[in-house]
Amino acid sequence: MIGLLQRVSEARVEIAAEVVGQIGPGLLLLLCAEPDDTEAVGEKMLAKILKLRIFSDAAGKMNLSVQDVAGGLLVVSQFTLAADTKSGNRPGFTGAAPPVLGEALYDAFVKAARVAHPVVQTGRFGADMKVHLVNDGPVTVPLRITA
Repeated sequence: MIGLLQRVSEARVEIAAEVVGQIGPGLLLLLCAEPDDTEAVGEKMLAKILKLRIFSDAAGKMNLSVQDVAGGLLVVSQFTLAADTKSGNRPGFTGAAPPVLGEALYDAFVKAARVAHPVVQTGRFGADMKVHLVNDGPVTVPLRITA
């Protein structure tokens, strides 16, 4: 599973000019399932994200997690994270899970996140979304978890 995590002051997702998910300070996660991923891989990814110390403490050091600061989590599906750009000028996306599997793993991830964390918002799988964010820092962390 591939993730791109961004520490944000605020973030929202719009579909057809309607806000479908929105958070204040917290983390925006762009999430891509790969063909060999399982719900267990998603659970490992979630555990890592919730404990990752990328928020500043009183001394200005990155020592706090999203849970420590009671931040929001906005989860957006993004199959393009699996882009293969090794040859040619058009990326290939065969590294992303097929849509049915990708959606099932995304839904399972979101369900687990809502159990583990109090503020979880989402985009909509497969939709044409507009993602607005104010990257705080900026802090952007790529993640890859495998079985």
